Amino acid sequence: MGWCLSIMPRLNSHKSVYGQRNYSVISGSEAKMIAKGVVQTWDLDYTIAFGLPEVDDRYHIWHVPLLSDAFGPGVGEIVIDANTGQIDGKRSTNVNTVRLRLDSLIKVGGLTDQPAVSRRNQNLKSPIVKPIDMRNIIIQGRSEITLSELPAQSIQLMFTSPPYFNARPSYADYCDYDDYLSEIRKVIRQVYRLLEDGRFAVINSSPVLLRRTKRSESSRRIAVPFDIHRIVIEEGFDFIDDIIWEKPEGAGWATGRGRRFAADRNPLQYKTVPITEYVLVYRKRSSRLIDWHIRNHHNPQDVKDSRIEDGYFRTNIWKIKPAHSKLHPAVFPVELAKKIIQYYSFKNDVVLDPYAGIGTVGEAASLLGRKFVLSELQEDYINIIRAKSIGWLGRGAEDIQCINCAPISPVNSLF
Repeated sequence: MGWCLSIMPRLNSHKSVYGQRNYSVISGSEAKMIAKGVVQTWDLDYTIAFGLPEVDDRYHIWHVPLLSDAFGPGVGEIVIDANTGQIDGKRSTNVNTVRLRLDSLIKVGGLTDQPAVSRRNQNLKSPIVKPIDMRNIIIQGRSEITLSELPAQSIQLMFTSPPYFNARPSYADYCDYDDYLSEIRKVIRQVYRLLEDGRFAVINSSPVLLRRTKRSESSRRIAVPFDIHRIVIEEGFDFIDDIIWEKPEGAGWATGRGRRFAADRNPLQYKTVPITEYVLVYRKRSSRLIDWHIRNHHNPQDVKDSRIEDGYFRTNIWKIKPAHSKLHPAVFPVELAKKIIQYYSFKNDVVLDPYAGIGTVGEAASLLGRKFVLSELQEDYINIIRAKSIGWLGRGAEDIQCINCAPISPVNSLF
């Protein structure tokens, strides 16, 4: 592990950012050359390829990924001190670990003799085409059934908040928790089919408190977001982010959780008052990077018009006031929907909410120049969406395609 930059020829003499920091290793190509020298001493029976070197300027080190082949999975990394060019043996992957990972890939068929160029062409031979020209749509019915009628890859973003499992019988009442999760899985499966490759699905959820039914038993708190996460991953999505939606401190007292401890202060009784919910971000699995989708968008002007202005949330803690409505017992704020739509879609994209409620996602999409597909089971909520859509779109509401429900009445007399 004695390779360092001092024995390598300097590849770039220009003053890069890393050169200005007086690093000895000032480019990815130099970092690759050092890593290659190390791997050559390992006497492996496999060909190792090198991924994209990246510098961590907090610790002043280069990370050089080791790949099973040019387009294969990672099997480790070489870490190089950017100041000295020396290998960081403690941070670098041990050669024996690399061997074990390569052997494991052999056993599961993860390594192939197919030429890298051929596999690269396979990855690129299906370019992005102009999306299906969808109208705004309102659908009444169970989403796992109604969404199956829509064309595949016709949606560019899904944002939803599934019903809180049996939190309020008037809102959602499932036979049992397995039944609830089974429905979620069926809907996620449809979402996967409908989403364009590489696009995003975002789910707002939180643990649910099931109140006790008698004094001799305890209440139960079910970690719904973590069970939903497992389902989404199993259905072909990659996990991207866990955003924490933080509400004002007094928001959680309505649950009654924490009141006993506040009164008695006895150990074992301690329970936190929930003021957060999870906003979990997933991406439909794709071999293409996000940048590829941006560069190859069918309408570059939409990309330009969708750039995010300053003032965006920089961390995964989002402080947004909750919303309340007499029309629905569990609405999320329009501001939350707007942020998700701005950050994960372009103008003129189609945004789906398979649990539409009273249409908050549709309202936010309309405000931001996107189209919507809103699916909702309950007729009362469908009627509210239909009425509210006139305020969102004006006369344009007449063009909404209504499935399993009455069309929007002419609104000319209102304008």
